[in-house]
Amino acid sequence: MKLRLCRVTEIPPEGAHAVEAGDEDLLLTRVDGVVRAFHNVCPHAGRRLDWSPGRFLVEEGRIVCAAHGATFDRADGRCVAGPARGARLAPVAVVVVDGEVFLESASGSGSR
Repeated sequence: MKLRLCRVTEIPPEGAHAVEAGDEDLLLTRVDGVVRAFHNVCPHAGRRLDWSPGRFLVEEGRIVCAAHGATFDRADGRCVAGPARGARLAPVAVVVVDGEVFLESASGSGSR
């Protein structure tokens, strides 16, 4: 059985949405209708990106880490500015079925 994360409509088109998947904290984005998920951990600071639980700072369509200002592209998790420049958020494979977002099975082939 796949783990349901949320409805697609819960993910703000210009922001990010926090969810828990077991003991993992994830952030989900929706860019041009495509849902992507990443571990909610800054590769520079090793802490959550949200400035308070589930609340992300988004500037010019990019997620900004609350700890040190590393700035990440919502579409691919690439750090485009700040101390983690060149690093990426760790992706998590998800699948959308009937408007619901699920963790993709271990035998899946990537994010959609």
